[in-house]
Amino acid sequence: MALNIKPLSDRVLIEPVAAETKTASGIFIPDTAKEKPQKGTVVAVGNGTKDLTMTVKIGDTVLYGKYAGTELKLEGKDYLIMREEDILAII
Repeated sequence: MALNIKPLSDRVLIEPVAAETKTASGIFIPDTAKEKPQKGTVVAVGNGTKDLTMTVKIGDTVLYGKYAGTELKLEGKDYLIMREEDILAII
């Protein structure tokens, strides 16, 4: 299902992956102790600017800063919108 949103300029729309609910040793993590995810999938990409061409593309899995971007909710799902420069790496 395509979203009705197109980021402007050098912005990227990311769908964060779900936070881990269990540790490697099998201990369940309560909601209050969960870390914010720092990994997600690119859902939409802006056109870039005249000085910057976009490196990421739709479908890329990326790592970003813990507090990067602006959270928003579209069609019942959580997303982040951020500048491409806030993305640390493509996995």
